[in-house]
Amino acid sequence: MRKVLLISHPNVVISKDVPVPQWPLSSLGRERMRAALDQPWIAEITALYCSTEQKAIDGAEILARHLSLPFTPIHELGENDRSATGFLPPEEFEQVADQFFARPEESVRGWEAALAAQQRIVAAVNALVQADTCAGTIAIVSHGAVGTLLYCHLSGQPIDRRWDQPPNGGGNVYSFQLNPTRVFSWWRPIDEGNA
Repeated sequence: MRKVLLISHPNVVISKDVPVPQWPLSSLGRERMRAALDQPWIAEITALYCSTEQKAIDGAEILARHLSLPFTPIHELGENDRSATGFLPPEEFEQVADQFFARPEESVRGWEAALAAQQRIVAAVNALVQADTCAGTIAIVSHGAVGTLLYCHLSGQPIDRRWDQPPNGGGNVYSFQLNPTRVFSWWRPIDEGNA
């Protein structure tokens, strides 16, 4: 069965003057993504997908150049829609994110509900894995909440922020397979150890 890597983009340039989907990777994020290229699991990747948000595209481009692979941006792999609030200061964002995970069936402050986002993400991942014809590992560069919602589904856990990535600025990875569904690991930093 195909192994799939879910990679959350690493550190970004946060700006209240730039729409969140257009935030790029920071110099630290780019450095961490390049450090990931030394990990043994990178060589296994034969197909590459990402969300359509700039930070995920930036991460996918670094992998694609190293692996001499194309990558496919897919809108449905994007972060939960938070356009109703736009930029929130970090402390306020964390409070709203806590509510997002704690009340998955509700739209908190106009955000896409966690359950709706999870269903969209699971459908997108199932479709791309089914359609992909490469023989090796599939890598998906996306976002922390995307990976957490997917992880909860794959591991049979209720949506809960306890499964969120470590608070290290992003740049984490876990691996799984579909049919039969199996999660091989929880989040690990992309620049440390195996996936």
